[in-house]
Amino acid sequence: MVKNYFLSFFTILFFAVGLLGQEIRILKVGDFDLNGKVKTCLVITDYGKELFEFDTQGFLTRTVTQYNDTDQDITYYKYSDGQLVEKRMESYKDEVLDAATSMANFYTRDSLQPGKVMEQIISYDKEFIEQQEYVYDDEDRLVKITTSHAGGVDESTIEYASFKNESTKSYFINAILEKSVRTSERKRAGGTQKVILTKEYVDGEPNKAEEEVFDASGKVLSKEMFEYDGVKNEFASQKKSFYSYNAEGILEKITTRTSNSESVKEYIFQFDSNAEKNWTKQIITPDNAYSTRRITYYPEEKEKQPGDSN
Repeated sequence: MVKNYFLSFFTILFFAVGLLGQEIRILKVGDFDLNGKVKTCLVITDYGKELFEFDTQGFLTRTVTQYNDTDQDITYYKYSDGQLVEKRMESYKDEVLDAATSMANFYTRDSLQPGKVMEQIISYDKEFIEQQEYVYDDEDRLVKITTSHAGGVDESTIEYASFKNESTKSYFINAILEKSVRTSERKRAGGTQKVILTKEYVDGEPNKAEEEVFDASGKVLSKEMFEYDGVKNEFASQKKSFYSYNAEGILEKITTRTSNSESVKEYIFQFDSNAEKNWTKQIITPDNAYSTRRITYYPEEKEKQPGDSN
């Protein structure tokens, strides 16, 4: 089944990056709209290539972004006991490593303070970039990020609140509200829907918002974009997109409406023969934009039969 999001070349996020800073997130096969024991996935579009490599546990271990014949970025990920301990991003220009823009991120965990993670970022030419301290509460929720850099120290905090069937995460930078994410549920004839409303602020003032609606299986049903109307003191809808799927749950089209227009994008997929199918070609009309994926898999482990030796 095709999930409700698709690879967007050069915009794949290796960390969940909010307005407040970087929130550590370990990515696995499923985060890239892939199923099964994927070893590699080469994404080819009409504007470039990107390679993703995974270990046998499904963790992302390497990415290669190819901009042209001589320029590329290579990122490596190293884990220990299921935790990210190192990330290295190497930037090559004219086939030569650019030490100034190549970075190494090191993550350490305090055994005496399990809820604290330290990250140090250093360039390949030995320049200190910044240090981040992540603090988690007893429920393993991120509650604070303290960032130290040449310009000083910034403190990002996340506050959590729940009321009935709603939960809200509020993000602050130096005590100024930057973003809020409210997740709620609502009953419909077809089942329970999840609604995620994200509001963004500039200097603590409302700026724009997005509302996403998902069905019980996690497929997106609609997305609506808003901008804040300072005269009316409310968020005004700018456009809304509706997602349509076939009987197998595969995306067929996205219809986007504004106050004075409507556009439709249709999606066509081809799938491989793997037991857990993955799409290998995506075509979007009327743009005629395409993406091709070349996927390799780890061999499936054979089940032991009675009488097999250990």
